[in-house]
Amino acid sequence: MKNLQDFTVRLIAGANIATIVCMLLIGFSDRINPVSHPLLANIGLFFPVFLAINVGFLFFWLIVRKRMAIIPVAGLILAFVPVRTYTPLNMPEEAPKGSLKVMSYNVFNFSTWTSPDEPCPILDYVEAQRPDILCMQEFCSDGWKKDRILERLGKLYSHHRITDPKGGDPIAIFSRFPIIRTDTIHYESRANNSAAYHLLTPGGDTTIVVVNHFESTGLSKDDRRRFKAMLKGDIERKEAESESRNIWRKLAEASAIRAPQADSVAAYVERHKGKSIILTGDFNDSPISYVRHRLASVLTDCYVASANGPGISYHYNAFYVRIDNIMCSSHWEPYACRVDNGIKASDHYPIICSLERKKE
Repeated sequence: MKNLQDFTVRLIAGANIATIVCMLLIGFSDRINPVSHPLLANIGLFFPVFLAINVGFLFFWLIVRKRMAIIPVAGLILAFVPVRTYTPLNMPEEAPKGSLKVMSYNVFNFSTWTSPDEPCPILDYVEAQRPDILCMQEFCSDGWKKDRILERLGKLYSHHRITDPKGGDPIAIFSRFPIIRTDTIHYESRANNSAAYHLLTPGGDTTIVVVNHFESTGLSKDDRRRFKAMLKGDIERKEAESESRNIWRKLAEASAIRAPQADSVAAYVERHKGKSIILTGDFNDSPISYVRHRLASVLTDCYVASANGPGISYHYNAFYVRIDNIMCSSHWEPYACRVDNGIKASDHYPIICSLERKKE
């Protein structure tokens, strides 16, 4: 009987170790360039699965055989970097008085606002939050929505710029501070873009605010709908396997397009090294991804540095992941970064962070 118990314990321990190995390989997969290895580019999406399994092992060992808990604990220590990237834990700190409040929000073309006679939840929310700098992705191109938006936000912000790619979704910035220059960051894209807005911030300093909307996942509405149905088990096995391959191929193709876009933005940041920079936007990629890692290698990820939990910012069709980000140069100290899931007027939640300018 004891031999059987020992064998079972060794078997479970082996499964725990295998889980840790997978967790580490996936956790550090954000170093792989999707251009060279597109099919490996999105395995970071599975990181929370293996993290959860390892935590499950931890509770199991604590109940069954406490000394074996060293295995999942060692796994968490070895995977500290990707674990912190995916779901950071920080001591809550209140933002110092005078900090800059920055918001990034993919507003989904204000598509849930269908009539000028109806209230607009997004505009109501912005007016309540009153960020000093508001960055928007998938902004409106024209029509009555754009007129109403500019009219209302014009009462809060003296300065704004809209950058509109041909055939794509505009990005926009609204600022309490003068915008003295705009640089378009060039890269290949059918409908997405990045721009750097030079703001004259208090004290006569110039801060470059980079707004990004990187290549989308390439999944159609029908793909997303079928993915959700697949998770629910509403699609037959053979069809589900075919659908999985199709979705994975599309995700891989989009990642291979997105990586050079992130490289172009990172190169722009590197060319302006030593200058005050705030970077925001919809990365359309998970926290464990080449895109986030590449930009975090040249800037501080404000969410990782000051937030808590996974911070899910995209919440449609069973794709629940943090794809919206705020980053900053070493000139700034981030405080209380958070994703606000209290407003559901878009397929994204807004991400907000307070930034204190460091003393020279």
